[in-house]
Amino acid sequence: MENMRNRKEMIMSNDRYVSPLSERYASKEMQYIFSPDKKFKTWRKLWIALAQTEKELGLNITQEQIDELIEHADDINYDVAKEREALVRHDVMSHVYAYGVQCPKAKGIIHLGATSCYVGDNTDIIIMTEALKLVRKKLINVINELSKFALKYAAQPTLAFTHFQPAQPTTVGKRATLWMMELKLDLDDLDYLIDSMMLLGSKGTTGTQASFLELFDGDYEKVKEVDKRIAQKMGFKKCFPVSGQTYSRKMDLRVLNVLSGIAASAHKFSNDIRLLQHLKEVEEPFEKNQIGSSAMAYKRNPMRSERIASLANYVMVDALNPAFVTSTQWFERTLDDSANKRLSIPEGFLAIDGILDLYLNVVDGLVVYPKVIEKRLMSELPFMATENIMMDAVKAGGDRQELHEKIRQLSMEAGKNVKEKGLDNNLLELIAADPAFNMTIDELKASMDPSKYTGCAKMQVEEFVGEIINPILEENKELLGLPAAINV
Repeated sequence: MENMRNRKEMIMSNDRYVSPLSERYASKEMQYIFSPDKKFKTWRKLWIALAQTEKELGLNITQEQIDELIEHADDINYDVAKEREALVRHDVMSHVYAYGVQCPKAKGIIHLGATSCYVGDNTDIIIMTEALKLVRKKLINVINELSKFALKYAAQPTLAFTHFQPAQPTTVGKRATLWMMELKLDLDDLDYLIDSMMLLGSKGTTGTQASFLELFDGDYEKVKEVDKRIAQKMGFKKCFPVSGQTYSRKMDLRVLNVLSGIAASAHKFSNDIRLLQHLKEVEEPFEKNQIGSSAMAYKRNPMRSERIASLANYVMVDALNPAFVTSTQWFERTLDDSANKRLSIPEGFLAIDGILDLYLNVVDGLVVYPKVIEKRLMSELPFMATENIMMDAVKAGGDRQELHEKIRQLSMEAGKNVKEKGLDNNLLELIAADPAFNMTIDELKASMDPSKYTGCAKMQVEEFVGEIINPILEENKELLGLPAAINV
């Protein structure tokens, strides 16, 4: 209770820096994973696992001592730990002391044979793994919402863009599959990473496990068994086979690189939405009382997509931190990783958490304007339909080469009318007026059905969702159903 009160006071205080990641962007669930409470409770779980393992392997540790440790696993006496840390300037030994105060029978065997990294590094791995699983849950929910959107608009023709210049039509749903495809790649990376997460285990001060070899009177098989049993008790398949005092900081780099990949995918999506909102074709959700601009009351700015982009930039740059950290570690251990890790790892996760909440919120409320889409598409479609028009004219007896040159000339004239004179695209009228084509304006307009020019887009959407995405969603259906809510 004391701890909860202190935390509330800190949150309510307005006279000190508070991270926007916790105040505005990240969920309470992700914040708890990186909270002091989660960290120190995990420390105690690790001390219990160590004591249990040492007892199982023959050390003089009683069940009574272990039961005492279990009894006080969650009721951490923070006040005692803080008071002790002010004296000894060592966070791990302060909590060993505080745990011992609560567990007088067991105090002599807490942390037996271990170094600080036993609790510190193993906890970091445990917390990152739990956070990765939450990221995975949110990623799958975003993919689920995108799949619904893609299927709904699988056949809705829209102007596609290459170089942000009008190109051959696609469909609104097909464009959504491009966003999904990138998230599918991120999910693949995420699954591989989660599956490959390893505990440090209990390697000792330089990774040689010398203290454990001493404890077990030179029995190397028992020393090896320590790591195996601790991993099992903490829910992991294995430990690092070799290490210095710490696990390789390369693991942190791998973790943040995956988060960076998700951020890049989200950024691309947010860019597309911002451009589409400028075109008035697709808009992110806009609430009834939401203000788009402090000065221009009519505006509906894509502020959530902009926030995705902003946070994504942060995550992508944040991934540089573990790259520098892992590359500058000296031999078996140096402490210049610590301060950086305390910042870069939690903040990377809190930011990606906020990004995925925003992503889900935006997709859940996307507004599509078919009439605007159709109008823009029809203004460009005559140019794209010229090959079909030319083929029809050839079938009617025209000369292909002659018609090709005429279409080139007429297209340039129509383009000049649009760009220089601000007129509507009159290419069809120009073609109808040329006797070489032998086609009426009605015949030409009949060929302007946009669905004729979207190729396999609809089928691609249905096939992609049905064969690639749906099996993923079915396999993870227990994770679906997250609310599409954001803080601000």
